[in-house]
Amino acid sequence: MNTQLVIEQKMQQQFHQLAEETHRTESEIIHEALAGYLAADRHYVEVLKQRIAAADRGEFASDKEVEAFFSERGE
Repeated sequence: MNTQLVIEQKMQQQFHQLAEETHRTESEIIHEALAGYLAADRHYVEVLKQRIAAADRGEFASDKEVEAFFSERGE
């Protein structure tokens, strides 16, 4: 699949410079950057889903647990 996107000039320069410095193509740099972003975002969404499910089940910290958490950190 080919997709076109507009990349601002400053970011294009950064891709170009990194490609030159690492002896890789700009396409490789962009692909790696997108893959890393998608993996991180997928992880964030999965953790968020788990936390929402836990909240839906009523799994909340007690007042005592919250107080202990903040007292351990001096807050």
